[in-house]
Amino acid sequence: MSRLLAPAAFGLTLLLGGCATATSPSPITPQGHAPLLPSTLFPGGAESFTSWQCHPNQALVTALPEGDELRLWSAHGAWRLQPAVVASGARYEGSQVSFWNKGDSAIVETPRGRLECQVYMQRQALTRQQRPGVMFQGRGNEPGWMVHLAHDRPEATLTLDYGTREQTLPYRVAALDNEAGRVVLASGRGDTPFELRIEAGACLDDMSGEPFPARVTLSIDGEQYRGCGQGITP
Repeated sequence: MSRLLAPAAFGLTLLLGGCATATSPSPITPQGHAPLLPSTLFPGGAESFTSWQCHPNQALVTALPEGDELRLWSAHGAWRLQPAVVASGARYEGSQVSFWNKGDSAIVETPRGRLECQVYMQRQALTRQQRPGVMFQGRGNEPGWMVHLAHDRPEATLTLDYGTREQTLPYRVAALDNEAGRVVLASGRGDTPFELRIEAGACLDDMSGEPFPARVTLSIDGEQYRGCGQGITP
């Protein structure tokens, strides 16, 4: 199967743009405690993520906790859709967005138009058992990098350049918008600055095509690393 390219910005703006953008005041992280990240960065109890290749050209990511709401991510944000009555298949609605699927096909409708989608790939959600002590993991490619946020303290472990460089640093919360699913973390040490931006939205690994619910940008040492990530619940 060929790799799915990054979703077209025009299609995303046309059909699934316009998520909530209200901004909360920048919080202060309690000393010694990790912050509470936006819930839209997490699978919500779902065991897996599914990516969808849609027409007009764009990608969506979904997660379905058993017997619960459907979580839906586009390149411009995230939605929580509630189960709705339907004659066949499964239907979810909310915030002027509806998602109907049967088997490997889905139809997404908004006031701006309609998407026809097919399942592209599934990935098992990361668990705390697989990543002990980790609240969030982000990763990217070329050069390979990874970031782990500790679940019990404001501390980030950065692994850069295919694992040849690794350091664990404290951080502070520079900005947090729970409604939009966006957080900016900054280094807690003046001698080792970095910035980590995490935003809820459909993200496909640019090598494997695996789906994630968050886009991650790490800026450090004059370099910028881009990739995908997922919140990890206990």
